[in-house]
Amino acid sequence: MPTPPTTAPDMPPTTASTATTRPDATPPTDARAAHGTRRRAFLAILGRDLWVTFRREPASFLAQALLQPFFFLFIFGRVLPEIGAAQGDYGELLLPGIMALTAITVSLQNVALPLVIEFSFTKEIEDRLLSPIPVWAVAVEKMLHAALRGIVATALLVPLGALVLPNGLSFGDAQIIPLILVVLGGALAGAALGLVMGTAVPPNRINIMFAIILTPLLFTGATFYPWASLDSLPWFQVLTLFNPLTYVSEGARASLGASEHLATWAIPLGIVGSVAVFGAIGLLGFRRRAID
Repeated sequence: MPTPPTTAPDMPPTTASTATTRPDATPPTDARAAHGTRRRAFLAILGRDLWVTFRREPASFLAQALLQPFFFLFIFGRVLPEIGAAQGDYGELLLPGIMALTAITVSLQNVALPLVIEFSFTKEIEDRLLSPIPVWAVAVEKMLHAALRGIVATALLVPLGALVLPNGLSFGDAQIIPLILVVLGGALAGAALGLVMGTAVPPNRINIMFAIILTPLLFTGATFYPWASLDSLPWFQVLTLFNPLTYVSEGARASLGASEHLATWAIPLGIVGSVAVFGAIGLLGFRRRAID
């Protein structure tokens, strides 16, 4: 007799849905590991730079960051009012401008000068470019490190101003969060401008460029006067709008409760625009110098 056919065991049907990969599948392990390696390398380089600043070179950092602002506050905010050459409350008007100036110039100098040296003499930048992070991330680390130095230097001006100014400081009408954001934006704008200078200026011209750039930056940035007081000089009032320091100075005055300041909508627009424009130019210049 013929044997009956055996029944095959039940097998799950194979469909296209089980054979294809789900669109929400996790990325490969190698990609996650590479991303983690880049993040750790970036933080390690930044941590090393900060350690050198605050553990090995604190005296030189403080001298570079605070010597000029101290004398500005002492001469213009203390000496001139006491001898009758300035109004007694001029120091309260001056302090926001000096804070803005410190945030920008300290950040600018701590990007431009090291980059000029590392690209030309020491070639130290080559070691950083060999690290497992993209070229643009090396430039961003330089900017972030310099911006943090500028923020710390600006924060140290608060107790310094309370000590130097004849009437001390009053933060009754101050808005702390906007002030922090303005200082942060100013430090990033200064670092971006320093990236442009450090990658575009040859080493033998950097001293000349500092004199050409920093002097107009200082005196056309509403550091020593509110922008609204320039109504009698409309051409100069318009000229100051091309200076990123103007928006940081006016933003600091607005945050500290000053009655006269630039329009509140123009302040963040000017700061963000400065960071974006100078940052883009600086990153392109850094990439060009790194490839060369």
